[in-house]
Amino acid sequence: MRCPFCENSDTKVIDSRPTEEGHAIRRRRECENCKKRFTTYEKVEEIPLVVIKKDGSREVFDRTKVLNGIIKACEKRPVSLDDVEKIVSDIERGLSNMMEKEIRTTVIGEVIMDHLIELDEVAYVRFASVYKQFSDVNTFIYEIEKLVEKKKNETR
Repeated sequence: MRCPFCENSDTKVIDSRPTEEGHAIRRRRECENCKKRFTTYEKVEEIPLVVIKKDGSREVFDRTKVLNGIIKACEKRPVSLDDVEKIVSDIERGLSNMMEKEIRTTVIGEVIMDHLIELDEVAYVRFASVYKQFSDVNTFIYEIEKLVEKKKNETR
């Protein structure tokens, strides 16, 4: 593994542990040259999932885009990065388990919102406002009323 700091190819593994419920291995490495440490992940290579965007174009599913979107929605909320990473892993695994080679962004957005509503309601509304392109305050109110009604039904 090449060092990301000095490009040296001699690195050693300091620690290895399973992550993502055993679907990946996290390795802490140290460069033999500059002595800096970095983390790598090893995963089984899977058939790439292709995302069909709203305009009809296609691109390979990018876990980082989902992660960044959820992090943005959870900004300044009491949500740990571990919780966010777990949700992203659950989403990615769920999408892969659908056994579809291509999936629409609308499906991905709905899956993300299903997870966010359980994690943090404010993050859910933030994500929904961008994803559903809320145009005015009435759309916010409608979404919040749906959330309140869902909460009432769960407590009954």
